[in-house]
Amino acid sequence: MAPNETDDTTTAGEVEEPRAGRRKAARYVVPVTVMGVAAATIGLVPALADSGDPDLPDITAAQLIEKIAQSDVERLSGTVKITTDLGLPDLGGLESGLLSGAAGGEDGEGGSSADPSGRLTELASGTHTLRVAVDGPDRQKLSLLENAAEYSLIHNGKDVWGYDSASNEVYHATVDEADAEERSAQQPPATPKDFAEEALKAVDDTTSVKVDGTAQVAGRDAYRLVVEPKQSGSTVGAVSIAVDSETGMPLKFTLTPSSGGSAVVDIGFTKVSFDRPDASTFAFTPPKGAKVTEDTEQDRGHGDFGGKPERGPKSEEDLAKGFDGLRMLGEGWNSIATFDTGAGVGLPTEEEAGDLGGFLGSLGDQVKGDFGKGTVFSTRLVNALITEDGKVYVGTVTKDALVKAAEAGK
Repeated sequence: MAPNETDDTTTAGEVEEPRAGRRKAARYVVPVTVMGVAAATIGLVPALADSGDPDLPDITAAQLIEKIAQSDVERLSGTVKITTDLGLPDLGGLESGLLSGAAGGEDGEGGSSADPSGRLTELASGTHTLRVAVDGPDRQKLSLLENAAEYSLIHNGKDVWGYDSASNEVYHATVDEADAEERSAQQPPATPKDFAEEALKAVDDTTSVKVDGTAQVAGRDAYRLVVEPKQSGSTVGAVSIAVDSETGMPLKFTLTPSSGGSAVVDIGFTKVSFDRPDASTFAFTPPKGAKVTEDTEQDRGHGDFGGKPERGPKSEEDLAKGFDGLRMLGEGWNSIATFDTGAGVGLPTEEEAGDLGGFLGSLGDQVKGDFGKGTVFSTRLVNALITEDGKVYVGTVTKDALVKAAEAGK
């Protein structure tokens, strides 16, 4: 018998939101539209996982969300595969350099190729294999496996090490307990649990949530939780989260776009163990001849991993400090962030900036409306409109939704 998929929605007043569990591991929000938006209410479809392979006890969506929130896994090791397909244009590797520079990575002026702030942005595109190990809040290791090379990021007590085997470069920083939690919140998501927590923050009364059968992930029995926007106009089609039936930890996360096709983000464990990793896993000594860069040699303004984190905004108010009146338009999955660049003009045209202006224009679609003219830059998930008077509208919504928001703002 297939799982019950009724639309018998449970309202926020009928289900207590597991707020504390979500707060304990905040991460960057993947869709730009939910920047600074806290989950206020929950709309739940009480579907039951009646059957499937494996055969697991029935559970409601509300119970499964609470199981995720109460998951207290602190020790694990395993292998994670992540594929990201945002549909970005092929810039011949230029996009990687831009992402690295924006994150404070290697800048050609003494920056280390082992600096994690630049290396972790590589996860934003393509397919990657990671080895992860966790032993409580003071010991973590993440290794990015590459062709004939490996990049490792190790946190062991007060020491943070980054090692790039290809260049034989080492990055080292020291941290203290006071900023450990805040520093963790600044790092991009890298496991199914990270992505799942962010998706669940977007759950409100504009969202349908249901349990849609069961699955096996990395040899473990799991429930499949499906999160879908009720509204039309979002580029998000559905989010599927495979939740370990025993521990409540997300084992796999898949985000598919409303336009169809392959997943935008697909990340999951291929192997996992909840035994305590050996202490030697987190030990690191710089190899002989390696170039070691201490974090004091880095530009703290880049927001490097070891220093006091400054690069990640924590709220809409913090974001607004950097822009002219950041506002959120709409609600739920159709939320649009808008701000004024303060420049008073949009992107440079080919007439104004020559080849550069023409290049930038070629990356987007020209649109016009009551607001005037503008350029829409699109991916399979996030779209952004920059108007000719310097206003920006961005969200996980369609191009038409951005144009309508700009017209309504006039």
